[in-house]
Amino acid sequence: MSMYRPDLLAGKRILITGGGTGLGKSIGQRYVALGADLVICGRRPDVLSQTAQEFKSTLGVDIETHVCDVRDAQAVQDMMDAIWAKAPLDVLLNNAAGNFLARTERLSTRAFDAVVDIVLKGSAYCTLDVGRRWIEAGRPGTVMSILTQSALTGMPFTVPSAMAKAGALAMIKSLAVEWGPYGIRTVGVVPGPFPTEGAWSRLMPQERIGDAPIEQGVALRRVGQHHELADLCVYLISDSAAFITGEAVIIDGGRMLQGAAGASAYNMQHWPDSTWDSLKPKKNTA
Repeated sequence: MSMYRPDLLAGKRILITGGGTGLGKSIGQRYVALGADLVICGRRPDVLSQTAQEFKSTLGVDIETHVCDVRDAQAVQDMMDAIWAKAPLDVLLNNAAGNFLARTERLSTRAFDAVVDIVLKGSAYCTLDVGRRWIEAGRPGTVMSILTQSALTGMPFTVPSAMAKAGALAMIKSLAVEWGPYGIRTVGVVPGPFPTEGAWSRLMPQERIGDAPIEQGVALRRVGQHHELADLCVYLISDSAAFITGEAVIIDGGRMLQGAAGASAYNMQHWPDSTWDSLKPKKNTA
């Protein structure tokens, strides 16, 4: 049962970059189900078409699609012109991303740029374009960006993504103050382990996970479900969240906190009483 009324997002026109697959697709599906006018973009027309057809057959709603490489500032401007020709956006969700595991000292400049250009520059190009239009028209708006834990803590072997996501977080915090007087909110979401078909296989190969299930590294002992992330993303762009800006909300089942407790936290939680008894401080008999 949904905790939201079915018309919660009615009248809101929303663009999700990279909205044809993965988490972007799941979030978009939730937006459409709650009455949003959804626009998605991506680099692969076949993926966009397939997602649009799926939403039409399951939800009975037509969504707008645009083929766009967000790394290209002119392509972003052209897409926004086409979107605004129908109606202005109310919400931008920066979701398009690229990432892979690599030893940083072996990265080529092209590999580095491939991630940073999508994650940081793409988010900036889209955000700056919609922001200009909103400010010129005197319209309020919301920009939400999907971040990663690495933006908060850093992360080995995915350094370009960590750097780019940290930049996107800095953009959120900076523009919250600069654009706040115009009624424009900027927020972020930091998902924990939410398995997807594409990114999960690249970033969580068996060699990285090892024998221990990934759930052991999560305080709640499970991975996230897409609808849980989507519901948070609904709230943050809704009118109910109108006083939230400049913040990045973590939804990770306590994974980051357990990681801060050290790799031994899981083992300690399973120590028998005899182990704990052996560690009790000795009574002072002096």
